[in-house]
Amino acid sequence: MTGRAAAVEAGLLRRYASDQLLTLAKAVMENAFQPIVEVQTGAVFGHEALMRGQERIGFETPLDLLDQAESAGQLLALEQMLTSRALAKFASLPDHAHYTLFLNLDHRLIAHGDTLVEGLLTHLRAAAIAPSSVCFELSERSDNTSHADFSRLVTRLRSAGFKLAIDDFGIGHGEMKLLCDYPVDYLKVDRHFIHQLDHNPRKRHLVKNIVQTAHVLGVRVIAEGIETEGEFVTCRDMGVDLVQGWHIARPTPHLSELKPAYPHLKEAGPLRRVGQSLDEILIRREVETLPAVYENDSIETVFDLFRRNPRQSFFPVLNANGEPRGIIHELHLKEYIYQPFGRDLLKNKVYERSISHFVERAPVVGLDADADRLMSIFANMEGSDCVLLTENLRYAGVISAASLIRIINEKQLKNAQDQNPLTGLPGNRAIRDFMQQAGRDSDGARHFCYCDFDNFKPFNDHYGFHLGDHAISLFAALMRRYFFSADVFLGHVGGDDFFIGLTDWTREELTEILDRLLSDFHGDVVELYAPEDRQQGRIRGEDRNGVERDFPLMRCSIGVLELPKGLVIDDVSRLSAEIATLKKSAKDSEAGLYVSTIRPPQA
Repeated sequence: MTGRAAAVEAGLLRRYASDQLLTLAKAVMENAFQPIVEVQTGAVFGHEALMRGQERIGFETPLDLLDQAESAGQLLALEQMLTSRALAKFASLPDHAHYTLFLNLDHRLIAHGDTLVEGLLTHLRAAAIAPSSVCFELSERSDNTSHADFSRLVTRLRSAGFKLAIDDFGIGHGEMKLLCDYPVDYLKVDRHFIHQLDHNPRKRHLVKNIVQTAHVLGVRVIAEGIETEGEFVTCRDMGVDLVQGWHIARPTPHLSELKPAYPHLKEAGPLRRVGQSLDEILIRREVETLPAVYENDSIETVFDLFRRNPRQSFFPVLNANGEPRGIIHELHLKEYIYQPFGRDLLKNKVYERSISHFVERAPVVGLDADADRLMSIFANMEGSDCVLLTENLRYAGVISAASLIRIINEKQLKNAQDQNPLTGLPGNRAIRDFMQQAGRDSDGARHFCYCDFDNFKPFNDHYGFHLGDHAISLFAALMRRYFFSADVFLGHVGGDDFFIGLTDWTREELTEILDRLLSDFHGDVVELYAPEDRQQGRIRGEDRNGVERDFPLMRCSIGVLELPKGLVIDDVSRLSAEIATLKKSAKDSEAGLYVSTIRPPQA
């Protein structure tokens, strides 16, 4: 058949389909399942149901079919038919109770939310599937939050026990608003940010911060569209929880082709760092396995739990799959406990106050997280009682603030011989090893950054070593925030001197991040000065020769030595001498940043 004839036939099918759309869709449409897999184990966590077969009735994409169904007033009926089939297929999976089915929610059905939910609940009851085994994906390619009925639908879905995910995160409408204002369980990072992630520092910076933000809010992160091992390993190293894409498995309508696990993921990339194994040992030692309640339990179950544990002010809340949904705190129940007939009111079916109504979000982190990341997440979740820990995404226990302090202290003690005890960063021996290795590896550009505080001594003399150490720790924390990928080395030379080594970065990428680092440090460190000193912009002190004079407020200067691609330097002493000469130029510069390139010898 010629291309013109095929186009004519497709057009005829579409015109016919306008009148018989639902009938034809029932005859040809089917659901393909694509696995969503746990990063650390390769085990299948769930499947996304995807529409297939629309081309048989003249529609190029599933979206074309949905648009036509909306125009014909049959979108709700079409979605109900496809959803019921997806549930039937899901129910026939071995051990389906341990999986989650991800369903896309068309924004045009928000107004029909009650009908959609009631129909789905009917199918679930018939198939003996818990609502928490189903997750609705809210695509941010459309502005869901602007719909008048959206908030009510979210409340309805949550109270029924369904899970929610933000789809296409990063390229749509108001995704940060959705993440901030609504109780979502998963965030699916759009393929745009995952494509060649292992070769793009800007994308790595963005994805790392998305993961950090999501975990602070108790949201798990799914990376969509992973097509290479490099993308997968980078996502794993950044703390992504779940992955989906052709590198894992392609969508298939045949259940026989689905596997319970994909072992090739466990074998990908280098082995985990020794430091992480130490952190995991320390964290496991401090885990407290509090009893948990399930969101579908009765309120009376919660009252009994608090009665049997009078010293405990909160308990974790799990869904039917054993995933943490947050905590339930006695504070939120007091108004009912101490009011006349308050407990009877909660049990009243008309009042409809289930456990899920009282769930408070909490940070959720895997047991294999490193201690520094755990501390950062805890510190950024103001007012949180604990961090919820998971193993293979299921509840494993909690870490309190006191336990976390013990973990960090013990880690610092164990690493004292190899790392600076204040910042936890490698010292001069490790810095020298990095410079030697990077100098020999000429496959790409390399940058050696020497960071030195200006006017640190008078600040330390004036305010004392405690605040001096605080400034040093602050800079180390900012370094970790901005430089975290596998191609970055961070070191602490000693005192207020630091080292940053990078491979395969461009000068533009590096200077952009360094500018932010310097700006943030200056903005944060001035807050350590007394108000009157900040106002004057200086303090009185003695210089290194004992002469008393005024000193400007502290800042940091960074001298950067660039080794271009193809240049091999095996002499660390030469590199150190070159870096030393940059310090004065950096301190003399207005911005505190100076970059110089070692030129290869002329032929």
